[in-house]
Amino acid sequence: MDSEEKEFLVDIDKIVKEKAGSKAKYIPGFIISWLKRTLHQEEVNRFLGGRAKGKVGVDFLDECVDYLEMDLKVKGLDELPGNEGGRYFTIVSNHPLGGEDGVALGKLLCHKYDSKIKYLVNDVLMNLHGLAPLCIPINKTGNQSRNFPKMVDAAFQSDNNVLMFPAGLCSRRQDDGSIRDLAWKKTFITKTVEYQRDVIPVHFSGQNSDRFYNIARWCKKLNLKFNFAMLFLVDEMYKNVGNSFTVTFGKPIPWQTFTDKSKTPAEWAAWVQDRVYEL
Repeated sequence: MDSEEKEFLVDIDKIVKEKAGSKAKYIPGFIISWLKRTLHQEEVNRFLGGRAKGKVGVDFLDECVDYLEMDLKVKGLDELPGNEGGRYFTIVSNHPLGGEDGVALGKLLCHKYDSKIKYLVNDVLMNLHGLAPLCIPINKTGNQSRNFPKMVDAAFQSDNNVLMFPAGLCSRRQDDGSIRDLAWKKTFITKTVEYQRDVIPVHFSGQNSDRFYNIARWCKKLNLKFNFAMLFLVDEMYKNVGNSFTVTFGKPIPWQTFTDKSKTPAEWAAWVQDRVYEL
């Protein structure tokens, strides 16, 4: 396998070195082996080097949805307006799964809007080269953090609809037992007003396993800075293979709505989040 092909595969050793830097050499080998199993490196690379090889953008997303045997029940997508006249949208969704939901939404929206879609995603996903052309990577803790505001502005200034998961993390189990996002961040409100883009709210059904929510709860109790639960999202993805999900698109909310000073941007973000869970 030549070097170009290798770049399209997930390499846990490489990712650890990039994220941990000089500290990577102190990470025990059994931890690396555990990561490879938990992140399903072998299965993912079989997919990337096989049926998904050479596919990028919407073609890659189509292959992912087919590979995961996702049964999507879609509501409201056909009623959404198009991009005629240079009208682009901020598309915001809850994030119940952390993987399949992003892939499925990307597929649906790319077909609706002729691939004029940009995700704001965790920078780790840039290792999936088939997805990378659609992504604006987020890494607020690394060297890239200085460029983050400019990258977000570039996405909103472009001829693309911007897909965001404003919670930043996938959903957690709440004290009342419900599965719901953490509080949505206000960035999508401020950028929507600044660039005069209407907001399309989306609700995606589904949930992860009890194990995942228990790990996330303990991470919170222990006040861990590292999002340890995130390491299990690929495993959760494989647990959800073959499941059915309902995707509901709401009517666009005019950007002028959020210029009302009766609410702060953070309060408007919470208002939109509530509208999503009413869909």
